[in-house]
Amino acid sequence: MLTETYLPSRDGVVSSILITKTKLEEMGHEVFVLAPDPSDAMERDPEVHYFRSVEFKHYPGYRVSCFPSDKVRVIESLDVDVIHCHSVLFFALRSLFAGRALGIPVVVTYHTMVTEAMMYYTDLPLDQAIAERLFWVYLRSLLQRADAVVAPTEAIRRELMERAPAMRHIEAIPTGVDLSRFSPEVDGREVRARYGLEDKRVLLHLGRVAPEKNIQLVLDAFVLLAEERGDVALLVVGEGPSRPSLEARATRMGLDGKVIFTGFVPDAELPNHYAACNAFVIASRFETQGLVVLEAMACGKPVAGIDHRAIAEVVQDGVNGYKFQDEVGSCKDAISMVLEGHETLARGAFITAQDYSVDECVSRLVDLYHKAISIKTERMGRR
Repeated sequence: MLTETYLPSRDGVVSSILITKTKLEEMGHEVFVLAPDPSDAMERDPEVHYFRSVEFKHYPGYRVSCFPSDKVRVIESLDVDVIHCHSVLFFALRSLFAGRALGIPVVVTYHTMVTEAMMYYTDLPLDQAIAERLFWVYLRSLLQRADAVVAPTEAIRRELMERAPAMRHIEAIPTGVDLSRFSPEVDGREVRARYGLEDKRVLLHLGRVAPEKNIQLVLDAFVLLAEERGDVALLVVGEGPSRPSLEARATRMGLDGKVIFTGFVPDAELPNHYAACNAFVIASRFETQGLVVLEAMACGKPVAGIDHRAIAEVVQDGVNGYKFQDEVGSCKDAISMVLEGHETLARGAFITAQDYSVDECVSRLVDLYHKAISIKTERMGRR
């Protein structure tokens, strides 16, 4: 597995890799990880193959490995059957080069809507629409050269099919949820007590606190909700570049004590934070899957989610939550309905999550690996 994002950084891509790697190894497979070296040598994992990198100045904590390297030699020495790339940038190009040089199939997972992230994290001297169009020329070439592509959801699979119709093979395979960790049996009382939320109706947002996550919409909707009822609180779990500005925004809105920013929470404590809430909310139009939605549902928590892409695929009105438009009033109304219908919606949320077990999803991924090997073997046989 090649990835431009790995520990100690934490985001959805890293979570997906860790979940998938752990399950593959439990199934008896051997998994190697190639990643950019961390800034602190003390944070290196002796089992990871690192490559020289520099910090990405627009996004603290992320590093870019853009230098010439011996990745092909390293991959060859590992004697792997499949190269699985979790990036569409520098590591993706190296993956394709290695796959071609060594005759190894390359699988690419399309985790991130990179073209939409550019507006937040680059200083390209181009009009946004032109920049997106040019980048899609590159992405189309990349995806069509891979032996197989993984889309985390059906919504993203359809979108990629429209953008790159000549892909050799593509399947929608989500990152699975560990249903033994995330379940309605998890106790959230300690978390509630920690933040003084024992008598509150708690709304949870969990994930990177970054501009593309659209958390300001949640804050704007929450202030309207708080005006209507005094028993609500919003718990924002996670770290990221937008945290200082969002904390200041919450203070200006008079939400001190009602909105709590926890900062980074260790992975082991995440189930307890889900268990501490009455409902989960997500307003990001950026998600290709939204693993946090499924983790919340696995804990029996209904979801107020934006009606867009992957989130719209999972959230079903009146079944496991309610969807809303990218508008403050709509968001507030969805949150209200989810909080009011919590008891009924919780069962539907739990049932939805059962279809996304990590065992099922990783088994499907292994089948895709075999498919990619067959595709590569057939192509090489025609040469």
